[in-house]
Amino acid sequence: MEFVRLHPGDFGSIAGMSQMATAIVREHFDPLIGKAQNDYMLAMFQSENAIKEQLENGYRYYFVRSEGQNLGFVAFYPKGSSLYLSKFYLYRDQRGKGYARRMMDFVVREARNEGLTGIELNVNKNNSACRAYEHFGFSVVRAETNDIGGGFSMDDYVYRLEL
Repeated sequence: MEFVRLHPGDFGSIAGMSQMATAIVREHFDPLIGKAQNDYMLAMFQSENAIKEQLENGYRYYFVRSEGQNLGFVAFYPKGSSLYLSKFYLYRDQRGKGYARRMMDFVVREARNEGLTGIELNVNKNNSACRAYEHFGFSVVRAETNDIGGGFSMDDYVYRLEL
C-alpha cells in the first residue's frame, strides 16, 4: 500500500480525487443524510475547486493505492496541537481487508512526525464508521451540531485519539 500526496498544481489528480471522493461519499452518505444534503456537501467540500482551495490552505490529501489502483483517500491538517482528520475513505469493495488500519497507522505516524498530541475528527452520529474509530482507540469528546449553510447542518460526534 502506498500514500501518494496530492499537490495544488496537479489539476488532473485534483480532478481524479474529486471524482473518487464523489463516488465514495455519494454511495455512503446519500442513504445516511439524504441526497440533497450530500449534493450540497460534495459541492462545498469535494469539488475540484474546494479541494484545490483546501490544498492551498494546508490540507494534505493522499491517494491510498495498492498495485497502482486507487483504494480510497485520506486528508488532514494540523489544528492547534492536534491533527484534524478531515477525510478517511475507502471504496466499499475495499473495506474489511485491513486497509483502514494501515491508513490509520499512516495518519498516526504523520501526526507524531509533527509532534502533535492527538488526532481529532468529526463523524455523523448515525455513521457506522463510529465503530471503526472506536476500534482504533478514538473516544468521543463531545457532540456538536454545525450549520454548514444551504439550510443544512451536521450532527456529529467529535472523536479524539491521544498520542
